Amino acid sequence: MQIDWTHFTPWASLAGGVLLGLAASAFILINGRILGISGILGGLLRPRSGDAAWRIAFLLGILAAPALYYLVGGPMLATVDAGWGTVIAAGLLVGVGTRYGSGCTSGHGVCGLSSLSPRSLIATLAFMSAGFAVVFFVRHILA
Repeated sequence: MQIDWTHFTPWASLAGGVLLGLAASAFILINGRILGISGILGGLLRPRSGDAAWRIAFLLGILAAPALYYLVGGPMLATVDAGWGTVIAAGLLVGVGTRYGSGCTSGHGVCGLSSLSPRSLIATLAFMSAGFAVVFFVRHILA
């Protein structure tokens, strides 16, 4: 295995991790809620009274952040080596997985692990193991 040093970005990755940790910490301290995207989005499917506004604002912020980056930093070239069918199927599988796993990687992996939740540890190990296995299978067995 070789590291692609051209695309190796440890400082940007560290900064992103710190920002994510700070956002998750602030969210739970201010709102008393876990910063799990699937839970926030899922709460809109059956909203309780007075519960939809903050969820919509949060999701709009997630969508606005890349647009703001584009305005400040310019376009960022990203490539996805998959067709639309694969991307849609992967998104649906992730959605189903988050329902069965009672949360997503942000809820379990960031917030759950930091609160020492055994359930989140098992869920995160399952997410990561499945991800490693799929990448290995696609890149080494199917290729």
